[in-house]
Amino acid sequence: MFTGLSAFPITPFKQETIDYKAFQGLVDNLASANVDSICAIGSTGLYPYLTRGEKYNVAKLAVDHANGIPVMAGVGSLRTFDVLKNVEAVQQAGVNAVLLAPVSYQVLNEEEVFGLYEAVSREVSVPICIYENPRVTNFTFSDDLYRRLGQLPNIGAIKIPGFPFGKSATDGSTSNGVHRLASLREVMPAHIAIGVSGDSFGAAGMSEGCDLWLSVIGGIFPQTVMRLIEAAQSGNAVDAQAQSQALSGIWNMFARNGGGLRVVAAAAEILGYCETPSLPAPFLPIVNKEYAELEQIIEQLSLS
Repeated sequence: MFTGLSAFPITPFKQETIDYKAFQGLVDNLASANVDSICAIGSTGLYPYLTRGEKYNVAKLAVDHANGIPVMAGVGSLRTFDVLKNVEAVQQAGVNAVLLAPVSYQVLNEEEVFGLYEAVSREVSVPICIYENPRVTNFTFSDDLYRRLGQLPNIGAIKIPGFPFGKSATDGSTSNGVHRLASLREVMPAHIAIGVSGDSFGAAGMSEGCDLWLSVIGGIFPQTVMRLIEAAQSGNAVDAQAQSQALSGIWNMFARNGGGLRVVAAAAEILGYCETPSLPAPFLPIVNKEYAELEQIIEQLSLS
């Protein structure tokens, strides 16, 4: 399941409760597009903000409406005890994989992070996707830690930050992303997939050899991202990058709003999947000017 597009839909809210009907509509859209996998309750799906029961309900709804497409679910929490309980809940819902970041309030060290994944790998019966997101967790995985994690059972993929991709190395020969992938391939077993995140880097990451793109925008515009991936994997990196550059207005909006969550929530509202506001407090919608700009981009580029 760790190939192509892994689409991350939002978990829409209505009056501070999950809008399950709206979520079903988003999953139906992804199933119709025949994405490679769906990540319910990823970061875009607000996994840290949901109760265990809500995680189960969202995961079960995704599985029931995915039309056989593999479903992954986020299980991160501050305590290993709670992570394991989340794993139990989403596995009961029937997911095919779990996404796990080293969530913390106090900054974790390498032994603590290794211990987290070791504990989960012993208990889980589906593959784990390791999620490296230093901007959120304040933790960066070393190659030595990746080497150790790669020896654990049930590790299926890693989700790495996208910023090295598309940037030239200091010697001007190949991109930093190519070097980063090469170093990871050296330390990780061949069966573990390497995925790119950070949507503005997705096209470059796929062109430079990543196995999958774990995509925020793919959760609302799957066909747009799938066309990018097709160009990237067919050896047409120039076309893929041109398609990505056409989306620069959205990438800039992501940067101005601290990531893609608020922007794709607005897109879901614009497309009629959910009502405004679709995120729980304390989140606020994007400003009216950006909302109008996003409407214009969606219409002009015929995003789907």
